[in-house]
Amino acid sequence: MISLTARSAPVLLSLPLFALVVLAAGCATAPATTAPAGGAAPAAAARVDDPHSYAEPWNVAVTHLGLDLAVDFERQVLAGRADLTIDRRSPDADTLILDTRGLDVRRVTLDDGEETTFRLGTADPVLGAPLTIDLRPGTEVVHVEYETSPDAAALQWLDPAQTAGGRHPFLFSQCQAILCRTIIPLQDTPSVRITYEATLRVPPELLAVMSAENPISKNDTGVYTFSMPQPIPAYLLALAVGDLEFRSVGPRTGVYAEPSVVEEAAWELGEMEQMVEAAERLYGPYRWGRYDVLVLPPSFPFGGMENPRLTFATPTILAGDRSLVALIAHELGHSWSGNLVTNATWDDFWLNEGFTVYVERRLMEALRGREYSEMLAALGRQDLEQTIADLGATSPDTRLHLDLEGRDPDEGMTDVAYEKGYLFLRAVEEAVGRDRWDRFLRGWFERHAVSAVTTATFVHEVRALLLRGDEAAAGRAGVEAWVYGPGLPA
Repeated sequence: MISLTARSAPVLLSLPLFALVVLAAGCATAPATTAPAGGAAPAAAARVDDPHSYAEPWNVAVTHLGLDLAVDFERQVLAGRADLTIDRRSPDADTLILDTRGLDVRRVTLDDGEETTFRLGTADPVLGAPLTIDLRPGTEVVHVEYETSPDAAALQWLDPAQTAGGRHPFLFSQCQAILCRTIIPLQDTPSVRITYEATLRVPPELLAVMSAENPISKNDTGVYTFSMPQPIPAYLLALAVGDLEFRSVGPRTGVYAEPSVVEEAAWELGEMEQMVEAAERLYGPYRWGRYDVLVLPPSFPFGGMENPRLTFATPTILAGDRSLVALIAHELGHSWSGNLVTNATWDDFWLNEGFTVYVERRLMEALRGREYSEMLAALGRQDLEQTIADLGATSPDTRLHLDLEGRDPDEGMTDVAYEKGYLFLRAVEEAVGRDRWDRFLRGWFERHAVSAVTTATFVHEVRALLLRGDEAAAGRAGVEAWVYGPGLPA
């Protein structure tokens, strides 16, 4: 994700031409990569206790979501049912615990349609309330009938006047970091992945799209169905409803936008296919089928959001000269770092954004040259230095690995994760050489594809597979200072 509000706001005001350039500083099987001699295979993933989720997936985990929701623009709510397929990982587990926030849970039934008992716990203003559902020994699917609140934090309801066309309302979601629980009862932690199918019922004059396999035109019924066959964490589940049209820009790339801007958007983002190809050369096959972009109305408060198969992007990238497409390179980069290999908790957020800034700049180097990517790095460094000055050089929030327990994880989404994370990976690259680093990074994406990882796992693999036996390179990389120390290393 690239935030327009949290990152580089002063630059947005003073340098419009470079606004998005500064901000951008938000399955096939790949061939195996051989580890360096003496390297050990990564250890099996351990139980992850996420301080921002009530869920206990080590007991019962949700593996698939079936969603059927009606979109009510007048009341500004979603109403319907979530069907949750579960995996009982502990044979003695007799309850399913979900994350909710502000949901009106009407009824819960099990496979056979019989009602079961459920309890909503005490609500926390950030975490919401746990929904505990009683299971029977053979339960495989849980059905939750519910309605969202008009104040659901993940949903933005726009009046026609807030859109480019000015004729129809618009709805879009933003679930990162822990806001999916405001629209769906789920295990809202990045350590749990689900596949999903969905039906959205919308006014017939509007088109619905999701982070899934999408329609490319409206129908007469206003009923749209979706499928996401690749497992994703809850924060990457997304939907949008509006007066939208689609334009193809490549064999597996295209653009959705309001009719008045769709042609402009399709031209501006006409290099997306080349971006995907460049990323594949570096990091292996693109595993999500299509890569499309939804250009949102002017009210979208972020630069971009990396929803799988359908990046949500600000219309301010439509500069008319393709000068601001680093934002798209960033969101595309998330198809490997973040979406494919995900931070296990929000304390590990830098594994998402620091890696993606690095990938983004390698893509921009491939497309625009080294001088251009170094300009992005220099601008990003300026932003980072200002952020560290604002936080304080010794603040624990200037570390890469954070401790956000008891706090809103959005507090960790600063330039530190993005730019300090990038600089650390750049330091490792320069310590071992680009060829070795590229092999390691591609192997990282292959080894941990469709899984969640911790900072400790990355540190272990860097030491065991990349730096082992090379004391000089280890000294140059300075892993401990970068990851666990505040501020910037010398």
